[in-house]
Amino acid sequence: MAKSVSPQQLLSPIGAVAIIVGIVIGAGIFKTPSMVAGITGDVGWALTIWVAGALISLMGALCYAELATTFPHAGGDYHFLTRAYGKNVSFLYGWAKAMVINTGSIALLAFVFGDYMTKVLPLGANSTIYWAALIVIALTLINIIGIHTSSNIQTLLTIFEVLGLVAIIIAGFGIFGTPLPAVDNPSLFSSNPQLGMLGLGMVFVLLTFGGWNESAYISAELKGTSKTIVTVIVASLAVITVIYLLVNLALINGLGLKALASSKAAPADLLGLAFGPIGEKLLGLFVAIAALTSINATMIVGARTNYAMGEDWQGLSKMGQWESSRGSPSVAYLVQGIISLALVGFGALQSDGFEAMVEFTAPVFWIFLFLVGLGLFILRFKDHSVRPFKVPLYPITPLIFCASCGYLAYSSIMYAHSKGAVEISMYVMLAGLVALIFLRLKKSS
Repeated sequence: MAKSVSPQQLLSPIGAVAIIVGIVIGAGIFKTPSMVAGITGDVGWALTIWVAGALISLMGALCYAELATTFPHAGGDYHFLTRAYGKNVSFLYGWAKAMVINTGSIALLAFVFGDYMTKVLPLGANSTIYWAALIVIALTLINIIGIHTSSNIQTLLTIFEVLGLVAIIIAGFGIFGTPLPAVDNPSLFSSNPQLGMLGLGMVFVLLTFGGWNESAYISAELKGTSKTIVTVIVASLAVITVIYLLVNLALINGLGLKALASSKAAPADLLGLAFGPIGEKLLGLFVAIAALTSINATMIVGARTNYAMGEDWQGLSKMGQWESSRGSPSVAYLVQGIISLALVGFGALQSDGFEAMVEFTAPVFWIFLFLVGLGLFILRFKDHSVRPFKVPLYPITPLIFCASCGYLAYSSIMYAHSKGAVEISMYVMLAGLVALIFLRLKKSS
């Protein structure tokens, strides 16, 4: 089959927004509001943290917008790191994406999907694992078919996902369904949480906003001008922020801050109050769709890192093949699917597959995101290419972004260390260093 030298501009702005929204809005928004409410113990501070998380995410997105418009490439931040630090650092990042970050995210979301689908249609004693493996295989095949099919499915899934969150908003404000009992929330900022607790709340909020950075991977395939990616990024974050704030306000209004903080399944409790048992069952379907949406979007952008590595490294050249008729790096998708399945198997051996994948991926993710932020300063200094878009309030904006990433990297490492899991990620990265040496020796010989 004919191969194209590089990706073509086949992705519409609406499809791009659907991909970004689908990556960011995952199962986290169904869990995080209760945790933030419990940590802050105050409505005003809880909402402030969500707004602050949105602003920090926007700062990071604007940094990525400058990089993506100046250096558009299907390799996304892998390509930015190559330009800023050279091929050795970017290879380790690509290795981390392929072995830890993206594939680990796919595996943990597959476990979420499996958990909820098991309640709808159990597949035996190991139903969660079977569902997780089946969805990885199915979505890998769909994405190999091409970007048109995968982006259309992504748009449809994102619509269903957003409808689920709209149902929570409707229930929380008592627009339809059974009238909710009156709740007595304390006045705004009536208490003063410790700074450390506010920082912990910010960790969970920023994790829930995580994924906007993947927009860089579709910059080279987006229809329109070089600045279209800026519009896509800002529009995506605006949609996500409005939805997140409305969901939080609905939960606070419908359940009350105290009940929200103590609930382990606040959205289910809220829909149960408003619509009865059928509401709780519907939420399970919405969470499954949210996980499915994030898996598909993560696969779309994750395979593009593998493709970029294949372009740069002769020993991995098979992954650098782009199917022009499909708009798809097929071999890169296959490699990603196989590794994701292996991680599903690894997670199945742990007591909690979802938690194991979080411990496995978070430290590496935030370390490299910090390096990308720092790379903006380096590229401003050493690469004087024309920049169609420049991040506003430079250098303050990227400095705040880098500080946030550094804090989250530290927090993630401490959390994984407390669980005795940080060593696993380090072993994987050590294997990446060995692979880098091998490829260097192979090239020199």
